[in-house]
Amino acid sequence: MKLRLIAAGTRMPGWVTQGFEDYRKRLPPQLKLELVEIEVAHRGKNADIARLKSAEAQSLLRAVRDDDRVIVFDECGEKRSTVEWANALKQWMQDGRDVALLIGGPDGLAPEILQRAEKRWSLSPMTLPHALVRVLVAEQLYRAWSLLSNHPYHRA
Repeated sequence: MKLRLIAAGTRMPGWVTQGFEDYRKRLPPQLKLELVEIEVAHRGKNADIARLKSAEAQSLLRAVRDDDRVIVFDECGEKRSTVEWANALKQWMQDGRDVALLIGGPDGLAPEILQRAEKRWSLSPMTLPHALVRVLVAEQLYRAWSLLSNHPYHRA
């Protein structure tokens, strides 16, 4: 099973790349985590935000495979505990489908992305920087795996 984090935005600060890579490398070979970056459309002074979101949506959808399980991160999504992340990961590992985890652009996700998603998860009621979300998702995947594996990383 492959896990693919498909994120709008490129040219992240070094700490983002380093944090993401640290957790990605900790995952076992059967849980390969890949990052796919999608270019964010330039937002000028009088930008048509709906059109830009739609363009970003098309790029995100092109990166999703037809048989992928699609989870999007959205502030209005379900709130999930670490144990719930672990249970979801266990289910994903058992059914073997690849998983695409989507992070939208600065103005959120277009309706076509929300329609394609099997689940909408909220990471926090706060608005988080998209760069930080990459690291947070990678860490939570590692934490979920460590919980399932009785690894000492997760001590709660």
